[in-house]
Amino acid sequence: MNPLAIPEIVIKRLPLYLRTLRLLGDEGQAVTSSQDIGDRLGISATQVRKDLSYFGEFGKQGTGYDIQYLQQQLREILKIDRRWKLVLIGAGDLGRAVLRYTGFEEGGFSIVAVLDKDERKIGKQMGRLKVADIARLPEVLREHGVQIAIIAVPASNAKEVADALVKAGVKAILSYAPVSLSLPSHVHVQHIDPVLGLQSMTYYLDPGQG
Repeated sequence: MNPLAIPEIVIKRLPLYLRTLRLLGDEGQAVTSSQDIGDRLGISATQVRKDLSYFGEFGKQGTGYDIQYLQQQLREILKIDRRWKLVLIGAGDLGRAVLRYTGFEEGGFSIVAVLDKDERKIGKQMGRLKVADIARLPEVLREHGVQIAIIAVPASNAKEVADALVKAGVKAILSYAPVSLSLPSHVHVQHIDPVLGLQSMTYYLDPGQG
């Protein structure tokens, strides 16, 4: 099946299903149902079944889903049954925090290089890696076979960095920069901006209780 034929919202729910299955397995369950998965995620059982049906039949009526088997299938669908190498652009405070985050390794991703344009940071040790000059970006990507990058630079530099990544052949970008990036359609971009998340929640709050 053409990957682009699957709605993006469905693809974004698959990692949530995978995480839920992992938690269920940790709780000692061997089998689960679409109802159980849906209840834990706040969506309907029908939606869970519909999402999974894009990729095949994974459960049996009256029996449910084998948790270990479905985890394996979802990992293959998401192509995280292997380890992906990442480059991190930005050696500032945010970049250091990103590098320290253990969730990447646990999720099947390894940051193999950190790059920056600040001469004061280039050559300095940052955790287990030494900061490289961003001018070496194409060389670093080829050396490690990297297709994914993380941007952890100020908003004013994000577009320039993203354009350089695209030119060098990066196909997926996770951006912590507080700015929207408009890139070619073949490049997949995910933005993480906690301030936007906070601002969308304050709408529901009562300022008088602060």
